[in-house]
Amino acid sequence: MADSSDNALQACLLIYDGECRLCVTAKRGLEQLETQVDATPIRMIPYQSEEAKQALGEVYRPGRPDVAFLIRSDGEIASGLDAFLALLPGLKGGRILSGLFSIPLVKPIGYLLYWCVARCRYAVLGKVSQSERTEKPR
Repeated sequence: MADSSDNALQACLLIYDGECRLCVTAKRGLEQLETQVDATPIRMIPYQSEEAKQALGEVYRPGRPDVAFLIRSDGEIASGLDAFLALLPGLKGGRILSGLFSIPLVKPIGYLLYWCVARCRYAVLGKVSQSERTEKPR
């Protein structure tokens, strides 16, 4: 059982597809972005890890994931576009982008685009090699 200091250190957990070139690139980009001072800390792990399997529990399915997942400190799981929308307010300039998604039709179009990209990501961008997965960001 985790104690309260563990919850403070790991407020949110972003689970991404560690074999997807787009997902790994997005993860590296998120690591380099400036965050707001009051932003909730985010830890990122690949879906292919044992930790992701344990964290997702019944939601976890073997093989490649269809979407990214965000597990909030309260245990709520957001997936797909909703996982990334939850991150926006904590990123520098993210509150403005988050506001755009409140405009009618923007969010439904965002869901459609996310679905299309998620469905075609391997065919278009390919798979990340083992050496690229272990390579440290610059």
